[in-house]
Amino acid sequence: MFNIERWQEIFEAIAKNKLRTFLTGISVASGIFILVILLGVGRGLENGVAKQFERDAEGSIEVWSGKTTKEYKGLNPGREVQFRNSDYDIAAQKFDGQLDVKGASVNAWGGSIIYGKESGNYQYRGVHSDYYIIENSSMLSGRYINDNDVKNSEKVAVIGQKVQLDLFKEKNPIGEQISIDGVNFKVVGVYSDPGGEREESRIYLPLTTFQKAFGRGDKLSNLFYLLKKKATFEEALAASEKFSTELEQLLKSKNSVAPDDEGAIRVNNSFEDVKKFYDLNLYIKLFFWWVGICTIIAGVVGVSNIMLIIVKERTKEIGIRKALGASPVSIVGMILHESIFITTIAGFMGLVSALLLLELVGPYVQSDYFLNPEVDLNIAITTLILLVFAGTLAGFFPAYHAAKIKPIVALRDE
Repeated sequence: MFNIERWQEIFEAIAKNKLRTFLTGISVASGIFILVILLGVGRGLENGVAKQFERDAEGSIEVWSGKTTKEYKGLNPGREVQFRNSDYDIAAQKFDGQLDVKGASVNAWGGSIIYGKESGNYQYRGVHSDYYIIENSSMLSGRYINDNDVKNSEKVAVIGQKVQLDLFKEKNPIGEQISIDGVNFKVVGVYSDPGGEREESRIYLPLTTFQKAFGRGDKLSNLFYLLKKKATFEEALAASEKFSTELEQLLKSKNSVAPDDEGAIRVNNSFEDVKKFYDLNLYIKLFFWWVGICTIIAGVVGVSNIMLIIVKERTKEIGIRKALGASPVSIVGMILHESIFITTIAGFMGLVSALLLLELVGPYVQSDYFLNPEVDLNIAITTLILLVFAGTLAGFFPAYHAAKIKPIVALRDE
């Protein structure tokens, strides 16, 4: 219930000890401030790393080859494993019922690309028609590579937005001819990619065209897969782990690679990367909460000590109140109200200061792995509840001590 006399007493007590109240409030405000800033930093890290995963489709599985590290079936270690069309075909045939998207690529890491008087060095790849799904790309104009392009080995190209800006400036590139390492291709599309300029500095060609035009035969660089959707992340993770293991075993068997050779054929399962990230992020959040709460506890201890001093200073007043009939509950309420008021106001100021800092500074401290530091509404409400609890905890023991003071002892003590 609102008691105007009690509030007057609280404000009078604060006015008598402004410096002490200010320093006490600072200890609480700093605790909340640090907690909110740390949680904002944690969210910034989460947003930044999550942005990195947007570069490729969620749940993508990529396979690439390397050199063998172990002798197997009379073959010496150090042998280069080369994927071919048959590797793609055998895997697609065996796992067709599990796959939503499948594809392969053959890569050239730096090619001379010429349009008119403009030129540059860009990576170009031969791909299947569904490759844009794996890369999480979207078309800005024109179209992507299609099945007919791959079937008929058409000399068409899809360029990234960065390539368009470099070579064509403001001109529409659709229908224009570009030279890729001396071979002419017609531009049929321009794409964008959430990975930014690095991903948009590539040119995609039909896989079969690439293999024929640049003398690659049936060689492949990478294999890519997306499994069919599952109801839960746990189911998707289990299915992707099972698929990755079976796919690796299949390709090792076909290419005469020892089952325990970890260097020759490597499978990257993005679901496993996502799980590792979320596990790490959980530990970071728990650590930040622990640091912040420890800081708040330090502030609460400071408030509690101050309230004990206040009780000591007001011993005679408390004794008189009890002599005049004040109940222990009213004495406890008087001390608790003052404690809760100080911690709540100070904590709220710390909360608002932290939110303002994140709002003002956050946009200027972004990087590849740190993006949009923020604290959501639920966290803010939780923090406010924590403030009230902290104030109650800080004032309880001094209030309990005050309630046990005997009037005759309090008056004699003066």
